[in-house]
Amino acid sequence: MSKTIMIVDDSPTMIMSIKSNLESGGFHVMTADDGVTAMTALRGGAKPDLIITDINMATMGGLELIREVKALPGFRFTPILTLTTESDIAKRAEAKQLGATGWLVKPVLGGELLKVVKQVLPGA
Repeated sequence: MSKTIMIVDDSPTMIMSIKSNLESGGFHVMTADDGVTAMTALRGGAKPDLIITDINMATMGGLELIREVKALPGFRFTPILTLTTESDIAKRAEAKQLGATGWLVKPVLGGELLKVVKQVLPGA
């Protein structure tokens, strides 16, 4: 059974690119265009094996999303990767403190993304 990954990004182009790379790697992909949409899906029963989120989004950014996801029952151990243009060390430290599993800086090559995903999702 393939693993499910949720991509949260406010850029349709970025979602399309990441989704294409992950699907070519055999993953099932669900998408959300901001943190609010992602939380609605998660509260509605979506159970991704991994969440990949942008940090800077207009409606509920990635840091708030990480905090909210980790507070949901059943999601405490769900890995969350950030994929962002943000390079601020303080934000990176905050994301880690909130529970982010890893931090990737855009743009990331498809092969590199798949490599990291497979490290985070054993058996993927």
